[in-house]
Amino acid sequence: MIRRIIQKRRSEPRLAGISLEEELALLRVELMYGLRVNREAYLRRKVDEREELATHLRARDTTTMLAELRGTLERAVQPTVVDLHSRRRPVGNQDPEPA
Repeated sequence: MIRRIIQKRRSEPRLAGISLEEELALLRVELMYGLRVNREAYLRRKVDEREELATHLRARDTTTMLAELRGTLERAVQPTVVDLHSRRRPVGNQDPEPA
């Protein structure tokens, strides 16, 4: 049934088309919130954002971009140190399972 709805709503394929995942997300927004999403405006915005990103990336130096990416990754993935000795249970005559 959803496939039929998508096939009805989709126009001819374009260079910057709406993917199946995007179409399902737009349908979900329409059904959940009762909104009407303008597909043409969505595609225009998608193309504009893609062009803006391409222009932004072309204007930058690759070494600067790499340094920023490396810094972002280092901030995102902070190493955690786990003390395994403090996590061990005391060895004794205790049963492994509680009573």
